[in-house]
Amino acid sequence: MSIGACPVPRAETERVLLGHGSGGQLSAELLREVIVPALGRAARTGAMEDGALIQVDAHELVMSTDTFVVNPRFFAGGDIGSLAVHGTINDLAMMGAMPIALSLALVIEEGFPIDELRAICQSVGEAAVAAGVQVVTGDTKVVGHGDADGLFVNTAGLGRRLAGACPSATRAAIGDVVLVSGPIGRHGTTVMSTRIGLDFESDISSDSQPLHRLVEAMVAVAGEAIHVMRDPTRGGVASTLNEIAEASGVQICLEETAIPVPPTVAAVCEILGLDPLHVANEGCLVAVVAPEVADVVLAAMRATPEGREACAIGRVIDADAVRVVMSTLVGSRRIVDMLIGEQLPRIC
Repeated sequence: MSIGACPVPRAETERVLLGHGSGGQLSAELLREVIVPALGRAARTGAMEDGALIQVDAHELVMSTDTFVVNPRFFAGGDIGSLAVHGTINDLAMMGAMPIALSLALVIEEGFPIDELRAICQSVGEAAVAAGVQVVTGDTKVVGHGDADGLFVNTAGLGRRLAGACPSATRAAIGDVVLVSGPIGRHGTTVMSTRIGLDFESDISSDSQPLHRLVEAMVAVAGEAIHVMRDPTRGGVASTLNEIAEASGVQICLEETAIPVPPTVAAVCEILGLDPLHVANEGCLVAVVAPEVADVVLAAMRATPEGREACAIGRVIDADAVRVVMSTLVGSRRIVDMLIGEQLPRIC
């Protein structure tokens, strides 16, 4: 190498990085290049959805699973127990399914406080009862001190798809309207504020909540005209919309002035150098709907507690450039990319 030359950065290909769990570009690469190819013929091909559709006779069932490693385990608006229930229910809901049953698996580190374990399990039970779903099976493992960072929670869910529902990341079409069910960025900024002790901690809380009743209301008025539903968890709204754009082969244009970012979220993001569009959410959804039903879907959303602040934030504009862009306050357009690397470790 000549003096003064700068070496070209090389991607890590030999070891797993924290960024591989971010829900952004590195996560997609890990799935695409390592996990799915290694599964071979056992892996189902097609777009990566929030759950898998399983046809059993005349019944359309949906299955999903998720593992929760959030740190801290307790935060304003929730904890790792209720988050696990809500997160799995929401993955089912984004496929248009109502939850039937959940499983619960715990990986517990030796020395973990029994009182804390009891409180988290009680939170799981309360969240499940409130959502109208039972925890029907599970597993418990204990590992040595220092091997699990306290507690990891896995939940899997089984749901029944609503009649008329057929959302998929592949169904976004030119002219469709992009809706969001409420303010974005609250979960990620809450967890980060709690973790590092920002003074904002008392002014913000996670949006963690189940969304199946909101989805039921949406499907009731629009059915298959709801083309896509996704919950923008890890990687935030930006990563979710980029996944939709890629799966459908379209371009999505957002309106900066329409995106509902709470003032406290904006302040935390400014302090920490974060983009609210990359920050995790646990209780809001993004929907891409046919333009002729956008108003009626919005009205149905706003009639529910979970969607009372729903709004339109953009449109699908063409299929020539697969990307997400934003019309800014000054009248220009900028590219909105997926999250790269790990912005908020241990966020869910």
